[in-house]
Amino acid sequence: MGHALNKILKDIINRYHVSLGHRVNYVPGWDCHGLPIENKVLKQLGVEINQLTPSQIRDEAEKLARKEVASQMEQFQALGIMADWSPETTYRTLDPEYELRQLEVFKAMVEKGLIYRQHRPVHYSPSSRSALAEAELVYNEKHVSHSVYVTFELDPASQHMSGSLRAMIAGSKKASLLVWTTTPWTLTANMAIAVNPEMDYHVVAIKDGPGEGSAESLLIYAAERADALQEIQGLFPTPPIHIGELEGSDLVAASYRPIFAPLHSSPASLPSLPIIPSAHVTHDSGTGLVHCAPAHGPEDYAVMQSLGLISSSSASSSAVDLVCHVNGLGQFTSDVADVVGKEAASRLVDQDILDQGGREIVSLLTELGALQKVQRYKHRYPYDWKTDKPVIVLATSQWFANLDNIKEDAVTALQDVSFFPNITRNRLESFIRSRSEWCISRQRVWGVPIPALYHLPSNAAVLDSDSLAHILSVLREHGPKYWWDGPASAFVPPSRRQGMSDAELDAVWSKGTDTMDVWFDSGSSWSMLDALYRDPALSSQEGKARPRTFGADVCLEGSDQHRGWFQSQLLTALGCATAPERARQAPYSTLITHGMVLDEAGKKMSKSLGNIMSPMTVINGGKGKNEKAYGPDILRLWAATVEFGKDMSIGPTALTQTAEAMRKIRNSSRFILGSLGDRPYEHKVERAELGLADRYVLHSLHSLDKIAREGYEAYNFPRVINQLSYFANIVLSSFYFDINKDRLYAAHEQGLERCRVLTVLDQVLTTMTKVLAPVLPHLAEEITTTLHGPDAPSVFTTPWTPLPDEYVDPQAEADMSQLFRIRDKVFALLEKARKDGHVKSSLSADLALNITSATSSDVIDLLGREENTLAALFGVSGVSLSEHSDQSKPLWQYTDTLDLEGTEIEIVVRPAALHKCPRCWTFTRHEHEDLCKRCTDVVHPQQAS
Repeated sequence: MGHALNKILKDIINRYHVSLGHRVNYVPGWDCHGLPIENKVLKQLGVEINQLTPSQIRDEAEKLARKEVASQMEQFQALGIMADWSPETTYRTLDPEYELRQLEVFKAMVEKGLIYRQHRPVHYSPSSRSALAEAELVYNEKHVSHSVYVTFELDPASQHMSGSLRAMIAGSKKASLLVWTTTPWTLTANMAIAVNPEMDYHVVAIKDGPGEGSAESLLIYAAERADALQEIQGLFPTPPIHIGELEGSDLVAASYRPIFAPLHSSPASLPSLPIIPSAHVTHDSGTGLVHCAPAHGPEDYAVMQSLGLISSSSASSSAVDLVCHVNGLGQFTSDVADVVGKEAASRLVDQDILDQGGREIVSLLTELGALQKVQRYKHRYPYDWKTDKPVIVLATSQWFANLDNIKEDAVTALQDVSFFPNITRNRLESFIRSRSEWCISRQRVWGVPIPALYHLPSNAAVLDSDSLAHILSVLREHGPKYWWDGPASAFVPPSRRQGMSDAELDAVWSKGTDTMDVWFDSGSSWSMLDALYRDPALSSQEGKARPRTFGADVCLEGSDQHRGWFQSQLLTALGCATAPERARQAPYSTLITHGMVLDEAGKKMSKSLGNIMSPMTVINGGKGKNEKAYGPDILRLWAATVEFGKDMSIGPTALTQTAEAMRKIRNSSRFILGSLGDRPYEHKVERAELGLADRYVLHSLHSLDKIAREGYEAYNFPRVINQLSYFANIVLSSFYFDINKDRLYAAHEQGLERCRVLTVLDQVLTTMTKVLAPVLPHLAEEITTTLHGPDAPSVFTTPWTPLPDEYVDPQAEADMSQLFRIRDKVFALLEKARKDGHVKSSLSADLALNITSATSSDVIDLLGREENTLAALFGVSGVSLSEHSDQSKPLWQYTDTLDLEGTEIEIVVRPAALHKCPRCWTFTRHEHEDLCKRCTDVVHPQQAS
């Protein structure tokens, strides 16, 4: 449903501009690569990823992607999305020309020095078996971790221990550091413990039991955490006894023994580990001492790299420097034996770190006596947004885009971009400012390749302008698929062949298997509109070429795309820009954000809740009792009535209400078509001949036309629909139709009164159709073909021009406002008479308006001018005007008074004085006549003359 909302909103904007006669360049497209398609293929085939070759997966994924594209295209057309749906005017990210354009963007970023490779910790999804960018994470606020408090024993033989610390622990058999972590599985990869040099630390004595013979040891933790730690039940076997206090700087440079050393067959072979300084250690939580596993923590990695304790090189030595015992499946590897020993490793290898593997770590800590406390800890934790499963931080070799060099330019470029709603500007800017890099490589097979070459003898990755120029020339000749199918030798540039044969090259070179992040795929889509920038004539408005800014006029997506597509378009566009004027120019001029579609109870739609509503079910109906077939225009009308900048709800109630609103708009159009005889009205009268009500309706129509255009321009579609509904329901149905039905049915066909009404209705239908067409195109086309015949051109082929200012008539509005006040009083009196059984139809009543006092003649003059139209306006058969109250006493009457700008009017409703005319049903026939005079003139014109 969110997808349908998105496409409909875009279509409303496109259709509005087409209505104005603008040329709209809209290229529908599909993101076709990535995990969802790959996983669906494996699920449909019922196999694991290792049971198929990469080529087989790619072939099956492409078949599925093309099938889904065809299905979605059919559904988009059912929604009424206006586009040229031919293959040449749509795109798919799997199209060879699209992939080559994307690789050109990538090459330009490489040439600007923005792409680099590094072995370092990144967000990694075991469920997707791939690295993820920040944009691909969602945060589960209710995630529960099993956190642990553990102790690391200080090495008393530490050469660099400060004198203060050495004096404090002198004479103690055992002194330990108290550490808290929410990821106990990372403890096998511990390489250091960090303290804050600016914080104070307590040294306390702890006994392992309450008895006199119990052993005593020392514990160290942050002074500011002391009270919080002592409140944790069971953390300390006995109340801690304060021994002394140290500064954090006193702990720095001391060393400690690896926590799992006692389990190792040769514990002495495991070197002591350092205590290091770091400002990222705070007193907000934990113990003030942080376990550092740089393979699993970006902050740990950063601080240890800055201290020179680990390498940032992409060579293999970096991987050795980082201790990591977890594979791409999120399981412990056999390398864990290097830390815990073979016997303990047998309990860990191939176990999921977030499941059994984590539990085994806790068991080993218990056996060692290092575990102080286990706690369930609910906190905000990253999840893979595609699989909805937890993500880990894992050191892998990945390709990154450096954003530090372009993010300020990106924020600057956004200053020239309009945002709807405006508040979303801050959201996008904050996301961009918070990113320093973008992990663009993925360990999947279905995607656009990162065309890196690897020199096997040196384990060096080659990705530069020279290699990419050659590789792209090969791919342009053979197609992007050739990267996967061709030999490595075909891609080695002449500068690196060194006279070797193809066979020799294939022995020392290999092709990279990483694919690009799908956000890089979709983020390159701006390049398809680049032709508009180079050729302003292509973007001509109303036949006149105009200079245009770079890229798209409008990008419209859901709020989740602040982390995704909105960013990736901007970053790739600026990242590959070479011309100075393009380096700070966004690829779009307007960003529109819509919220998420929720169910009627305000809950997120999900299969598990069973509350998903399909757009096709709304259109075509379903099997459920509430699943009526509403057709596409009802769904489109719903999309145009919600405040799409926020999350919105849809359900049976909302659809029923929308259908009712649609019915009223449609019925107003049907009434006009019926009155016109399903053809344009030819006998139009001049404006000077129109009556007050006619001029008032045209004044209101001008207001509708103006407000609708303003609403569409500002993407405020609810304002358009509210004004349209008000006009159809109140101005037309409740007023103009109501007072003119008698004239349309009973007046002379070519009489002035009837011609006035038809002149107005003809213009009303023309303008209303233009107003509703962007939202309700099927209704608009139906009106057009009914009025002009089945071969009539589309309503969108005739430009929507503003109504002339001569329609603006504030005096008509003011006069009608006075008459409406009287009308309200009259209707109230008629309703009383109806309830008391005196009238069934208001036509059986007459009305007397008696002026009892007046300070001016304005109201009296107005009533005098409109005397012949008042009966129709008030829905009665006769109206009499008098400056004095009528003293006659009818069978019944109802009276009220009204003050209009100092003119006091007595309003009297009484029985009609004349008899009912059998033709027009008004009580205007004299007793001796067959018909009233008006009907006689129409039926027997010779007799009347």
